[in-house]
Amino acid sequence: MKKTGLLLLLNLTAPVFLRAQHNIVLDNNRKAITSLIDRYSEAREKRDTVMLKTVLTSDVDQLVSTGEWRDGLRAAIDGMMKSSANTPGTRTLHIEKMKMLAAGVAIVDCRYEIQNDDGTARKMWSSFIVVHQKSGWKITAIRNMLPTVQP
Repeated sequence: MKKTGLLLLLNLTAPVFLRAQHNIVLDNNRKAITSLIDRYSEAREKRDTVMLKTVLTSDVDQLVSTGEWRDGLRAAIDGMMKSSANTPGTRTLHIEKMKMLAAGVAIVDCRYEIQNDDGTARKMWSSFIVVHQKSGWKITAIRNMLPTVQP
């Protein structure tokens, strides 16, 4: 009876402990993902399409604050370049939260601010879904949100 009870207890509790481990972002992953977001930010700031191609997956998709969907690498990069040209200013991303969704998949929530040339700031949120590939971490999805109340 004791063995059956112990086995039942292990079967009920083991999945909870195993699942919880996926949410923890290991230090080496945190550094690599932070570096990825920094490289993305730098590529956007410099309008460097070659660098963007190194940080985005080929099937990346992006939903921007205007409601426009950009599906695929070409559409995402073209849209980013057009957006940077139409909305000049300094773009900064500050990572607020990072969470592992599964092994090799994480979500990164950032404060996204565009400091306009006239001194005003556009304050938004960006969420990135990042995946680990053979070549390292890459961005596979971007969601930009413009809150109705500015933080």
